[in-house]
Amino acid sequence: MKMFQNLDPELAAALAHLDLPETGARGYSLDELARVRARMAAARRAALVPDPAVTIEDVWVPGPPGEPELRLRVHRPAGEPDGPLPCVYWIHGGGMTLGQPEQDDRVAARFVRELRCVVVSPDYRLAPEHPDPAPVEDCYAGLTWVAAAGPGVDPARIAVGGASAGACLAAGVTLLSRDRRGPSPVFQALSSPMLDDRAGTPSMTQYEDVLVIDRAYIVESWTALLGDRRATGSVGGHAAPARARDLSGLPPALVDVGELEVFRDEAILYAMRLAQAGVPTELQVYPGVFHGSEKLVPDAEITRRAVANRVSALRRAFR
Repeated sequence: MKMFQNLDPELAAALAHLDLPETGARGYSLDELARVRARMAAARRAALVPDPAVTIEDVWVPGPPGEPELRLRVHRPAGEPDGPLPCVYWIHGGGMTLGQPEQDDRVAARFVRELRCVVVSPDYRLAPEHPDPAPVEDCYAGLTWVAAAGPGVDPARIAVGGASAGACLAAGVTLLSRDRRGPSPVFQALSSPMLDDRAGTPSMTQYEDVLVIDRAYIVESWTALLGDRRATGSVGGHAAPARARDLSGLPPALVDVGELEVFRDEAILYAMRLAQAGVPTELQVYPGVFHGSEKLVPDAEITRRAVANRVSALRRAFR
C-alpha cells in the first residue's frame, strides 16, 4: 500500500523496519477467515507476557436473551484492592470479523496499573457468521452484567471505550444503553472509531489505498456486519453510530484519530455532533499518524502522547 510523505518522522523511520500486518479478510471464504483468526490467535498467545501487577480471569456471564453465554476477560490490580474500583469496559477492534480480547491485554494492563481500575473486555460474536445486532448486543449484555454484578466494580464509575471497530461498538453500546435506560457510563473513549457504514467521507477516499487499513476493507467489514443493508436507509445508530439522529444525553467523550487514516473525517464529524448535542467532548487529531500505528510503533513520542492523554481523560472521568 502507499505511504504519504507527511508521515510523522518517527513513525516513518519505524515503518522501514516493520512488516505491515495483513489488512484483513479481503476476498476470504469463511474457511479462510477461520484460518486467519486461528493464525492471529496463535500469534497473540505466543506474544503474551504476564504482568505481575495485573491478574487476569476469564468469566462466563449471561449473553443476550436466548443467546449463548458471553466470555468476559477481566483484568484487576494484583493483591487486595481497596474498596470498589472504577472500570474500563474496553472493546477490541478487528473490523467486526477478527479479534479477541487478548489482543488488548497490554492496553488493559496499562489502564490497570495507571488508573488502579478493573478492565473488562467482551469476547463478542463476530461477523459474518453473527451479523448485526449480535456484536453490539453481546457488548451490551456484558456491560449490564458488569454494572449489576461485576465483583469489586464501582457501578457509578464505568467508562466504555475501544479502538477502531471496538470504538464503533463502544459508541453503539453507549447509545443502546441510553435508549434502553440501562447502565449509565461516566465516559466514552473512542480511538480511531469506525462509525459510518456509508464509507463516503473525504478522508475515506483520500486515504483509500494507504498503509494498514483501506476503504475496500472497511466496505467489506461493514458488509459482513450488515449484509445488503449497508449504506441503505435501514441502518440505525446502534450498528453504525454516525447514523444516530440524536446524540444528546450521552456521557462525556474523548475522540482521537490519526490525520492520515480513512476514519479521520467520520471521527471529527461525530465529535462535532456530540458537542452540538451538549455532550462534553474532547477531540484529538494527531498529525502524521496512520491507523494502527499505536500498536505497530508503541514507543513513538506521538504514540506515548496519545496514550497518556487517553489515560488522563479516564482518570478525570473517575474522580
